[in-house]
Amino acid sequence: MAVTTQREQELLAQVPTGLLIDGHWRDASTGKTFDIEDPATGETLLTIADASPEDGMAALDAAAAAQESWARTAPRERGEILRRAFDLVTARAEDFALLMTMEMGKPLAEARGEVTYGAEFLRWFSEEAVRTTGRYSTSPDGKTRILVNKKPVGPCLLITPWNFPLAMATRKIAPAIAAGCTMVLKPANLTPLTSSLFAAVLEEAGLPKGVLNVVHTSDAQGVTGPLIEDPRLRKLSFTGSTPVGRNLLAAAAKNVLRTSMELGGNAPFVVFEDADVDAAVAGAMLAKLRNMGEACTAANRFIIHSSVAGEFAEKFAAKMKTLQTARGTEDHSTLGPLIDEKSRTKVHELVTAAVDDGATVVVGGSAVEGPGYFYQATVLTDVAPGSRILQEEIFGPVAPIITFESEDDAVRLANDTEYGLVAYVFTRDLNRGLRIGERLDVGMLGLNAGVVSNAAAPFGGVKQSGLGREGGSEGIEEYLYTQYVGIADPTAS
Repeated sequence: MAVTTQREQELLAQVPTGLLIDGHWRDASTGKTFDIEDPATGETLLTIADASPEDGMAALDAAAAAQESWARTAPRERGEILRRAFDLVTARAEDFALLMTMEMGKPLAEARGEVTYGAEFLRWFSEEAVRTTGRYSTSPDGKTRILVNKKPVGPCLLITPWNFPLAMATRKIAPAIAAGCTMVLKPANLTPLTSSLFAAVLEEAGLPKGVLNVVHTSDAQGVTGPLIEDPRLRKLSFTGSTPVGRNLLAAAAKNVLRTSMELGGNAPFVVFEDADVDAAVAGAMLAKLRNMGEACTAANRFIIHSSVAGEFAEKFAAKMKTLQTARGTEDHSTLGPLIDEKSRTKVHELVTAAVDDGATVVVGGSAVEGPGYFYQATVLTDVAPGSRILQEEIFGPVAPIITFESEDDAVRLANDTEYGLVAYVFTRDLNRGLRIGERLDVGMLGLNAGVVSNAAAPFGGVKQSGLGREGGSEGIEEYLYTQYVGIADPTAS
């Protein structure tokens, strides 16, 4: 059953529209606001406070003031807050799923999957909160006792993207809470509503005031720039494009901030001649179509052995052709809109450039007429080497296919990019899969799998795809620093 307008309005009425600063939801100091748009219709969902640089600084003031007491809070207590938040998000799964569908566009079934994925970071780090252990040992010369302790890095600035409004927030906020860090969260201005609802849930779970502060703004640089320059800020975590990440790294260098950068991707999807083609096609649908292709982990370049390329392209195109574009709240929707007109225009420009270079459109290839920012699921073959579509992050439901002959050829093509986030490899030969994995310049590998994201695993890339890891036992380390205490030999006379 499709979601009713009344249901949507009731949910929107529950979303805070102000800024969360020191435990209070308030208007922007300037009184300014901006609109949040439904990408499926172009209509305004809500009008929310537009933070000024002064509001951003007030948020950092609150985080800095709360840091000392929050760091002293027992790890078990921090973990229990996260566990309660997990329970509350799970209980309100339908609310979070619908809100994400409304502000971001993904089909409701996929939004439900994000709720499960995003909530798991809360549960995972509720368990990690009590496991930040150090060590006590004797120095090699026996004259000193070595005490190693892990301490929270301090106030953090967390900048999240628009494509996974819940999961990207929980993936950063949960380890910061577990480690004992306070935060200023700057969500993407295209999809801030989910972050606000989640912040309200954290309040309900018992998170003390000032620990999490939320400032949504249409002036990202104006608000975050002064925060990065402030010596009280000790950590910057960003998920977004590589060009923006480079600028943030340069700014963070001034105060030598701890940084975590999850940046762009250009994932290769490699299918060898011995692969189960049907399984590879199923994996390709997951790796390409998650979030309408608007994911840094999305398969961008389909590198298929020439002996199975025809079969793969035919079966893949047939699957893509069955997808139905519609607002994500509709029962038949399997492909939602892109986030805005600018994004759709770029996707079509890449497709057009590839066709001009000689590519063949097997299915799709154009925007969908009517309201919203929909684009057809598209498969291209005969894509020319050096084509823009092979070099740039597509961020849309478009799959360019190229072929290879040898294992060395596959590795060369897969590594032929400045990015190194994730790769996907399909083969029945386990030794080959492991061998290829060792040769690929990526931070993650999906071996006979189209999805790699998991709260218990370290997420992150190499090269221009960033630095640091989120998730897994490694995720909390990003919010801790190591302190060494040298103790005089207690047995010396």
